[in-house]
Amino acid sequence: MTSQHTFHIPVLGLAYSIDTPVKVARFGISSVISVVQDELVEQMRHFHAVKNNIAFHPVFKTTFDYRAKRITEYLNLIKELVHKQIDILKQESYTAGTEITKYFTLLPDESVVKKLYFRMLQASGAAQVNLQNQLREHILPGSIDVNIMTKIDGHNYHSDMKNMDPELFSEALAALRGYANSTLESSVIFSAGLNPRLYSYLETFPDFFPDDEQRIRKRVIIKVSDFRSASIQGKFLAKKGVWVSEFRIESGLNCGGHAFATDGYLMGPVLEEFKEKQNELTRELRVLVNVALIGKKQPILAENENIRFTVQGGIGTASEDHFLRTHYCMDATGWGSPFLLVPEATNVDEETLKDLACATPDDYYLSGASPLGVPFNNFRKSSAEKQRMKRIESGKPGSPCMRKHLSFNTEFTPKTLCTASRKYQHLKIRELNTLALTPPVYKQKLADITEKDCLCEGLSAVGYQLNDPTQKLNMNAVTICPGPNLVYFSGIFKLNQMVDHIYGRASLLNSIERPHMFVNELKMYIDYLKKDLLKLTAPLTSKQVKYYTSFRQNLLSGIQYYKKLDPLKPWLSLLEHYELKLNKISLENPVLAYEN
Repeated sequence: MTSQHTFHIPVLGLAYSIDTPVKVARFGISSVISVVQDELVEQMRHFHAVKNNIAFHPVFKTTFDYRAKRITEYLNLIKELVHKQIDILKQESYTAGTEITKYFTLLPDESVVKKLYFRMLQASGAAQVNLQNQLREHILPGSIDVNIMTKIDGHNYHSDMKNMDPELFSEALAALRGYANSTLESSVIFSAGLNPRLYSYLETFPDFFPDDEQRIRKRVIIKVSDFRSASIQGKFLAKKGVWVSEFRIESGLNCGGHAFATDGYLMGPVLEEFKEKQNELTRELRVLVNVALIGKKQPILAENENIRFTVQGGIGTASEDHFLRTHYCMDATGWGSPFLLVPEATNVDEETLKDLACATPDDYYLSGASPLGVPFNNFRKSSAEKQRMKRIESGKPGSPCMRKHLSFNTEFTPKTLCTASRKYQHLKIRELNTLALTPPVYKQKLADITEKDCLCEGLSAVGYQLNDPTQKLNMNAVTICPGPNLVYFSGIFKLNQMVDHIYGRASLLNSIERPHMFVNELKMYIDYLKKDLLKLTAPLTSKQVKYYTSFRQNLLSGIQYYKKLDPLKPWLSLLEHYELKLNKISLENPVLAYEN
């Protein structure tokens, strides 16, 4: 499970990285699969089984615990395919164009294994053959990790489960069970915050605890945006004997998909706190875990068991990557959205790929499209966005709700509805029409209702389109959720080009002027604050004043911190410009709160 690369590919929507391990794991690159959409998971298993002449036995919805079983079967298949690829790769000769050569040339130049590869190239005869055999022993597949979004945890069980605990068949618990029952030795990544029921369920699976050899076969990674969240979640699990092997620190706004904004805490100060406290946190969690394991009469943690700290969200250059790993002592970085431009690594349909390759800054925006009620990074040129607008224009806003993964609302019906569904939006607009609102307020509230879009279908559609065009789809429109950092990349790239960019062996940036990633994130937070304040139609309550005052102060403190960082010296005038804007915000008059 030790990667020879210093980066990983995070989860990308539902379908975009659903089979990325099959594409890149044989080159030692770790990546993350989303298992939210079990029908997509089952369809992808069918596709890869047929493609590789492996018998396919479907798991029907009538099968008991079908969701977990579909996930287990798919993950087992992905592992089988990757291991076969590795076996074939190891047998290849070290000649130009072979995958074994590609494996080593992709590695970072400072890698010990890469240096051994360079030695092999300079050697000859028996010495070269010996080094070639040594290198084959060093080949490791990238980790096949699984993401579970903790907020997606609705109930999903059949009538034949009447005597079973329905909570065990909630979406997140079933997904965890599917992963836990697989043969993978990798990590499950929890994102979107603490889910006590889900985290407690980990205790029922032995693979999350050290075995008799102190080996943890399945590991836990938690995605966080600040230290406090890491400490709370880490301690919650530690008291149950579950070791968090990695904290994956993600920018609150400078990322793809859902954006979980902090209260104005910027990435730089957040990483500084992790740098100062990570050893203390590791020691504290180790004590708690071992006490719990002793109480369970199980083997304690190995002495060399440490927590990895990684960072992702908006990284765009090799110098930024290097700074994050060296200055903040990060073990690795995550590069997500840029890989949407790499067909060798991800699934993106041709039309969307072309649109991404020539997109402008205005094409990327933070939207209210998600039924979860969390800001969602969106792409204006996507076919799903065009479809949404067309439905509004035709007087039929909303989407058919087929998957129901995001059905949580009970405003109008006892049975939960998705706020992106046609039924919910019809009821909500009918309620809106009964209110005596001014035209501007009515217009804004109507836009808020109809902005919600079906992510279950939109984020999975490309998986069907690329891998089974004959599949009858409920929706053909594609939703894609790249991070705003993608605007600085224009083109369609090969895997080796993107990896060379990450390691500083090439540059894929376009001609758009790009401030440092920390400065970009700062601007996003200021824009977020502006948008939030301009929504307000009444004087601020004392609670709101306290919140926005703290939010602004955290941003101002972050700017002071950035002024002292050498890599940000070229953007000192821009930092001062943003500082001036923040100081001009008037909390007494939110409508005039921000100077354009």
